[in-house]
Amino acid sequence: MFVHPNFNPEVLHIAGPLAIRWYGLAYMMGFVGAWFLGCRRLAKCEGMTKELFSDLVFAIMLGVIVGGRLGYMLFYGFAIIVQNPLKVFYIWEGGMSFHGGLIGVLIQVFFFARRHQFNFFSITDFIAPLIPIGLFFGRAANFINGELWGRVTDVPWAVIFPSVDYLPRHPSQLYEMLTEGLLLFLLLIFVSAKKRTAGCISGTFLICYSLIRFLLEFVRQPDGHLGFIYANWLTMGQLLSVPMFVLGVYLLCQPFFGKRCIASKSL
Repeated sequence: MFVHPNFNPEVLHIAGPLAIRWYGLAYMMGFVGAWFLGCRRLAKCEGMTKELFSDLVFAIMLGVIVGGRLGYMLFYGFAIIVQNPLKVFYIWEGGMSFHGGLIGVLIQVFFFARRHQFNFFSITDFIAPLIPIGLFFGRAANFINGELWGRVTDVPWAVIFPSVDYLPRHPSQLYEMLTEGLLLFLLLIFVSAKKRTAGCISGTFLICYSLIRFLLEFVRQPDGHLGFIYANWLTMGQLLSVPMFVLGVYLLCQPFFGKRCIASKSL
């Protein structure tokens, strides 16, 4: 059994309120890692140049941050913003939603594709294998910060989070880091190794992420202010994963019901 050492959330304190935090560092490493890998895989997206990809990464960064924050407040903190709408801007208090960030990214990709005359799915298929890089570093930061901990368990590898209580808990952050991050990354790299029907890689990502998230929610402690939203077992994370799964199945089934061209530079 391992006792979480309560790491300092600040990697480096600069001055006054200025500091480099683990979560901010994770975001930076995720975006930088995705940019480097994307630059090496430009040939996977016909017509994509390094300059266009840099613009796309910047747009995605905005989508992740704005969508992630708005998604968290709408999905997990709606009662809070009803009482005080300005809370949505209190990013220093924490609170980001993956599902909200994903919606923000898709909106940005849609406008990027229209502006540069790309097929929407050519972009989503191209960036899908890059997303787990950010998930890997993000979940690692969650563990370092001692947040989003798991439920009480008696497994030998349980972790005690002293900032919460002294009960042994699942290190659900590490489970998600290895599955949503590493395992999903390897799977998507394998799937994208050969030319696929447009939307296939995106569908694979949606199905696999939603299944992983749905299952791991059973060992992850629900948000304290929200708890279970149905029958003492369904969490908000599971509910939000259902539409992802349905959309992923739809994308994978499209080639059987209708012809979709291989992703090309046309909308």
